Amino acid sequence: MLPTGAGKSLCFQVPALLLPGLTLVVSPLISLMRDQVEHLRQAGIAAACVDSAVSSNAYGKTLYETRAGRYKLLYVSPERLQNPAFLQFVRHTPISMLVVDEAHCVSQWGHDFRPQYLKIASFLERLPERPRYAAFTATATPRVRQDILAGLCMRDAQLVCTGFDRPNLFFAVARPVQKQRELLRQLEPRRQESGIIYCATRALTEQVARFLQEHGFAAARYHAGLTPKERVTARDKFVRDEIKIMVATNAFGMGIDKGNVSFVIHYNMPLNLEGYYQEAGRAGRDGKQALCLLFYDRSDWDLNHYLAPDKEAQLQQMWDYCEERGCLRHHLLRYFGEVPAERCGACSNCRPAGLWRQFKLLFKFSQEKQEF
Repeated sequence: MLPTGAGKSLCFQVPALLLPGLTLVVSPLISLMRDQVEHLRQAGIAAACVDSAVSSNAYGKTLYETRAGRYKLLYVSPERLQNPAFLQFVRHTPISMLVVDEAHCVSQWGHDFRPQYLKIASFLERLPERPRYAAFTATATPRVRQDILAGLCMRDAQLVCTGFDRPNLFFAVARPVQKQRELLRQLEPRRQESGIIYCATRALTEQVARFLQEHGFAAARYHAGLTPKERVTARDKFVRDEIKIMVATNAFGMGIDKGNVSFVIHYNMPLNLEGYYQEAGRAGRDGKQALCLLFYDRSDWDLNHYLAPDKEAQLQQMWDYCEERGCLRHHLLRYFGEVPAERCGACSNCRPAGLWRQFKLLFKFSQEKQEF
């Protein structure tokens, strides 16, 4: 467990180059797999992925070249591991390591709509020889850690956790009377900066994106209701800074390697703290100061309760965070099992002034401190 941007991928990519055989990387999303492979190839590292979007000819060619030793890393979905043709392929290809990336998905999705996550361990048993086995994530409570260990059937696993704190992130919570008006007030000073705005539904995503465009912001929208081409186009424009603001549902963000995201705003309260911290953590990957601002009201509770009536305990934990009157950072760290020593001085409860003003003052102080 390493914080977002701390170098989890290097922890398995470098060993993959040193080991004699192939490293299989299990990844949850096509966009995430392709991002990783593209970055590896740009660095001169032989890597490939097989996903549901490739043709049968391209799939066969990739497996042929992998068996011939061309690639050191092969990215696949958990569903691919149960494919008979793929099982035949791995039985005749030396596998040095199996990696489960974004391992919190084992707990988050394994019991719901991605049951193949719970069959990764059985895939290992079908291999001629059990390879090295590793799992990586940025956020996992003690309960989720146990879920991962049990779901992946890890034997005597060594747990490495460097902590969850991201000191460069400024956490803030607000309960505005009019969200659109407050959103404009917060974004006006940041027209040239890059950020993500998360909305609870596709309809709200469309509405907020249109609202920002009407007020002259370079914004686009992203949700599962768009065509694959529309999603790829929006994502690529955001990564290349052709648009500054991405308005999205939680379908966007996992694996997006964009360092200059200086703010993440949640237009609605998320369902749970794990999801919130994952999404907020997409800000400040470059180590610079970044803002994580969450809007909430009672309608957010009602909407989440309607969408997930069986998740009331998680929803209550999220609401408790929004209503927290002490240090927000400490609330988050305690949730993930850490015991913070003192108030952070870098959240809206520790610095109770105007959100943007206090954030700018903090940022200015940080710069002066670095210069000194």
